[in-house]
Amino acid sequence: MDLIRFFFAAATGYLLGTLPSSDIASGLVSGGSVDLRSAGSRNPGGMNARRVFGRPAGIAVTATDIGKGFLACAGGRRLAGDTGAHVAGVAAVAGHCYPVWSRFRGGKGVATSFGQCAYTFPVWAPIDFGIAMAVASIPRLRRPALVSVCVSSAAWLSASAVWWRRGLPNLWGPRPTVALLVANGATVLVILSRGVTMLRHGEPDELSVPR
Repeated sequence: MDLIRFFFAAATGYLLGTLPSSDIASGLVSGGSVDLRSAGSRNPGGMNARRVFGRPAGIAVTATDIGKGFLACAGGRRLAGDTGAHVAGVAAVAGHCYPVWSRFRGGKGVATSFGQCAYTFPVWAPIDFGIAMAVASIPRLRRPALVSVCVSSAAWLSASAVWWRRGLPNLWGPRPTVALLVANGATVLVILSRGVTMLRHGEPDELSVPR
């Protein structure tokens, strides 16, 4: 029964993750004539939506992508308890990065992973955001977005280990266990795999594209 519940948690998370927020924004703003996978930085995410369609669209896409991760974890928790929240969160990021409906060409998963963090590790979420923004603003970084993700991900995993080992409080999130560390590690691997794919395809760094 636990395996069945975890399966449904993962399936729910993945399906939520595949919600095509950038395509919806494109449909509303351009009538679907512009595909963010071929415009701007070629990433179907909030930052590229802001660059191509304007600030309101970028904010809407980013908020939706964060919401996907958060709601996936909430649904997974209802279906399969605290571990289900972690399973669904990882699945949501995987769905965002590799959506079956778009031939597995998705976004970077950063915003969706922040939604996962906000639900399963809420005490760390504002720190995670602060680290990412601080690193991305360092002058003369060759790939600021990539470096920012790597540094914030390393800090996220380190904090997960500390909270698990010490049993520190976690606001509304699940009690920190080894599942927190494993899930966050899995999410980081998904994001890094997507980043490697983007580098191989020669896609520009999100923050380095001329505005």
